[in-house]
Amino acid sequence: MSTAAEDCQTLPAILQRQAELTPDATALFWRNEAISYRELQTRVHALASALTTTGAPGDRVAVLSFNSPQFVELIYAIPAAGRILVPLNARLAPAEWVDQLARTDCKQVFAEPQLLARLKDQEGFSGDTTTVALDQNYERLLTTTHSAQLPHIEANDTAWILFTSGSTGKPKGALLTHAGFMAGLRSAAIARPVQPTDRYLYPFPLFHVAAHNVLLQHLYGAAVVLTPAFEAATTLSACRELAVTTMSLAPTMIAMLLEHPDFRAEDLAGVRTIGYGASAMPLQLLQQLLRETSVGLCQSYGMTELCGSVAFLTVEDHREALDNPGLLKSVGRPLPTAEVTLVDDDGKPCAQREQGEIVVRASQCMAGYWQDPGATRDALRADGLHTGDIGCFDEQGYLYIVDRKKDMVLSGGENIASREVEEVVRGHPAVTDCAVIGLPDARWGELVCAVLVLQTEVSDDALATHCRALLAGYKTPRQWLRIDALPLNAAGKVDKPSLRRRFADKAAQSVQPPAQD
Repeated sequence: MSTAAEDCQTLPAILQRQAELTPDATALFWRNEAISYRELQTRVHALASALTTTGAPGDRVAVLSFNSPQFVELIYAIPAAGRILVPLNARLAPAEWVDQLARTDCKQVFAEPQLLARLKDQEGFSGDTTTVALDQNYERLLTTTHSAQLPHIEANDTAWILFTSGSTGKPKGALLTHAGFMAGLRSAAIARPVQPTDRYLYPFPLFHVAAHNVLLQHLYGAAVVLTPAFEAATTLSACRELAVTTMSLAPTMIAMLLEHPDFRAEDLAGVRTIGYGASAMPLQLLQQLLRETSVGLCQSYGMTELCGSVAFLTVEDHREALDNPGLLKSVGRPLPTAEVTLVDDDGKPCAQREQGEIVVRASQCMAGYWQDPGATRDALRADGLHTGDIGCFDEQGYLYIVDRKKDMVLSGGENIASREVEEVVRGHPAVTDCAVIGLPDARWGELVCAVLVLQTEVSDDALATHCRALLAGYKTPRQWLRIDALPLNAAGKVDKPSLRRRFADKAAQSVQPPAQD
């Protein structure tokens, strides 16, 4: 691997170093066109120079865009200018953009023209915020000569303010430093080594923490095949035409590849590994992939506040899972770069196989939440970052996620892990996917509700009978709701807050109390 991995202490240094080491190597493929490290660095430097002509170091600069080379340029240029990048989720409502811009006091916004128009039309958008459309105005900014010297950047400076997905309440702005990002990248490289000759396909949004995978490839001199969004046909085409060697996909995306009419096993012949997260890998899908291709699978456990991941279920683990399917329920073992422990409600260490909140002590942890000292104190304590996830370890040191601490369904005084119920429901042959949520109930607090995507029609009674055979009665869903597809957030996770809002009125229709056996 390139020595750049050891030399770099800040995000802009990644690109600058590779432009010096391998200037003609490809940094990005965009719509089948190659952009070299020299070309990318030249544009980034010009943009960073332009950014220094207004405002001051530490100013927040937002990006409102779907995937594009310009977004990648801004990821490097904004921190190179000593500013803090605030990636806005392009899928949010304009009112949410305005709220996040106001909360971070952003001085400038770079945005796709269509998104910028929606932002400016939103009530409450500050006219004091400078805007730059990612069109000829952006190009004009890059071609204007600026002689300002770029500021010195420290490793502990904040590089990003990245808002959480908001699965447990209003999104909070996580402060991610250069040092935190670099620690996260080096951790990821242990489990998913990068070769300079790699061509890595990235289909997830750049406004998500998953974008650290793009930085990871550049840290080791590899090329990134950037796509606007995931499409099975274009992914298969990229594998064939650009000789993709690694990629990141959600399990549902992998299934879409294998089910596509144009899929041929040879399409993935050059793919060494596919990294995935957000949801578990179904055994049937794993068997099909390993039966039809030579691809290795790698799952990780991480979050925004960790600048990436701290535990991995490796390629070897997935092969072992063919004979030990229970291993697929694990997110793998912690890396040596992170200390992962479990604590009970009193903050005491948990025994083996005992469930507790996952606490992480590592250099890649966030520095805190933007202007939220209370939330920062709750998350960052003496023993490490309290993740809000409930997990347990087995005898071999594999970590299993039980549920979100604040995503438990509390029914009749019982805490019910939605993930446990979901796994049982998915085991019914008529069910393609499901999400378990709690709906408010005046008597029981919450009733367990299963939101289903079905392969074939099935009655509520049949589903309940299936669950009662495998679960305690109080865990069996009281309501069964059917939809065409589960909504996903930018992280590729099921958007449970939106499901709760959508079906809140269904709670009144519940008549069966939770069984207490």
